[in-house]
Amino acid sequence: MTNPPPAPAPAPYGTPDEPRLAVRGEARLEVDPEIARIAVTVSVRGTDRRTALEDLTRRNAEARDLIRSYGDAVEKLETGALLVTPELGRHGRGERVRRYHGRVRLAATFRDFTALGELTTRAADLELTSVDGPWWGLRPDSPVHREARRQAVREAVTRAREYAEALGAELTAVLEIADEGAERPEMWMAAEATRGFGGAAVAGGEAPALDLEPQRQTVYARVNARFIMTRPQL
Repeated sequence: MTNPPPAPAPAPYGTPDEPRLAVRGEARLEVDPEIARIAVTVSVRGTDRRTALEDLTRRNAEARDLIRSYGDAVEKLETGALLVTPELGRHGRGERVRRYHGRVRLAATFRDFTALGELTTRAADLELTSVDGPWWGLRPDSPVHREARRQAVREAVTRAREYAEALGAELTAVLEIADEGAERPEMWMAAEATRGFGGAAVAGGEAPALDLEPQRQTVYARVNARFIMTRPQL
């Protein structure tokens, strides 16, 4: 028994009997953020090196303990950049140190936004401490990304079917579904409209809590899809 001859390779752009149809599918979702990040930077200045290091250690511990005191509201706490550097005198000869500078940067990720406004002001109230943020976002494994991709694929199928129906044809097969450009990511996020969200109250004598409004997150997905359809009825 002889093997059947191999099927001919499909034409690059289809044939009159089996035209190819290429479309783009897009999806856009607006959702509430899942996490918020802030950066807390503690600093020191002093003429004595050991005293500056001791102050930096103490202030770093105070900021770290303050953040950790919020328990499960904090999803992650990390130590970032650490800098200790001498400042040399502007005049005179030699390497005479005028003062010492130190800085430690802490990065905190929050899952509970009700504690964020209070912590932000309490941290900013610490000695020589600055706070940056918040930056709102979604987790990398958020189901929102998956749902956006699914909607983009469904949109591609719907668009292709509408084109085929306009020609009196039907879809018969899908040849390819790929992220837009294939080599480039099809997902990105952007912050747009905001929704109100109040911070928790602070006991008397402490810094007042900021009233923060989490930014809504916009998630996009785009795919390119190619189909085969029946012969158009022209």
